[in-house]
Amino acid sequence: MIHIQNFKALNSETTDMISCENGLITNIGQKADNDAQIFDAKGLLLAPGIIDLGVFSTDKPAFRFGGITRAALMPDQNPCHDDPATIRYAALKGKPDFWVHPLAAATKNLEGTHLAEIALMKEAGAMGVATGHNNIIASETMLRVMEYCSTLNLPLFVHSEDIGLTRDSVATSGETATMLGLSNAPALSEVMSISSDMYLAEEADVHIHYRQVTTKRGLDLIRDAKSRGLKVSCGITPAHLFLSDTAMTGFRTFTRLSPPLRSEDDRLACIEAVRDGTIDVIASGHDPRAPEEKRLPFSEATPGMAGAETLLSLSLNLVRDGIITIDRLFDLLSRNPAKILGINAGDIKVGLEADIILIDIETPWQVDGNAMQGKAGNTPFDRLPVQGRVRHMMKGGKIIY
Repeated sequence: MIHIQNFKALNSETTDMISCENGLITNIGQKADNDAQIFDAKGLLLAPGIIDLGVFSTDKPAFRFGGITRAALMPDQNPCHDDPATIRYAALKGKPDFWVHPLAAATKNLEGTHLAEIALMKEAGAMGVATGHNNIIASETMLRVMEYCSTLNLPLFVHSEDIGLTRDSVATSGETATMLGLSNAPALSEVMSISSDMYLAEEADVHIHYRQVTTKRGLDLIRDAKSRGLKVSCGITPAHLFLSDTAMTGFRTFTRLSPPLRSEDDRLACIEAVRDGTIDVIASGHDPRAPEEKRLPFSEATPGMAGAETLLSLSLNLVRDGIITIDRLFDLLSRNPAKILGINAGDIKVGLEADIILIDIETPWQVDGNAMQGKAGNTPFDRLPVQGRVRHMMKGGKIIY
């Protein structure tokens, strides 16, 4: 048994101590047993471990640096996670000190045509189903996927871009794309994809999670769906909260993302959607890329960013700016992802998995893409001063060094 004491809590409730035993939180606010191991938090903020919803790489050094104790892994892997064997392997990959929750490919090889073995992949450990980097074009196929997910009680993670509009584009239509001469598509592509998938999801009565919603009109659709009681949730990354398409100036390939960066008006709408609760999840979108994939002309560079190490520190800006409280931030980083996946974690409550991080929220540091702990440093926030560092992490009540 281990007891954590002298910490700061996320909310105003008085908490003297937390006890962990056999991987679970067993007591909150009670005195320690005489024979218990005492862990002195020394005034650090105690929070549930971050659950990163929708990463593209199992990158344990990056996750540890960022306070991520669990991650939902997208099926866009090599080989693709479209069969029980690959799902089973992924689910075991990080244990015991890190848990991967694999998402099953909706279709074979994510090609959008033939359904994958969704039921068998659930039995193998899949916690959800995903369309990957792309969406499913054929409505008939998408509806069948949704019906299977509904029957199996699995959430469906979708990528929202209308390929008929975005084909071969690398940027959002606007002044920046025009000035740089980049092939571009209107932000309407996201809205059209959200709308069509939403009608199908309503028909199938499935929980649909829009992995990234980045436009004002798209967020308006999410608000409307929630007001009608549909099973809808959505997420975003710090890149689309804190950067607009002007960050692409100079052809900075680290800002080549999918979906692409949006206008300043859309960015501000995303901030407001965090404030009013429309956005349910902030995820890293962690997709580390090798230098040879980024040191290319902008149009040829591979989309993606290394986001795990900066997820917490960047998200803390929302608290400092008065957009949300620190407790609400961990709804977005931990509690809501746990609810979507249906796992016994993501909060500080008796009976839940003892996945805990201790944070010094005032520690200043500078993002340095050349010194990142993970597989690559392709961050659009390179050289940005930030605040907030995880000092200690516990997985299942055990200290991770």
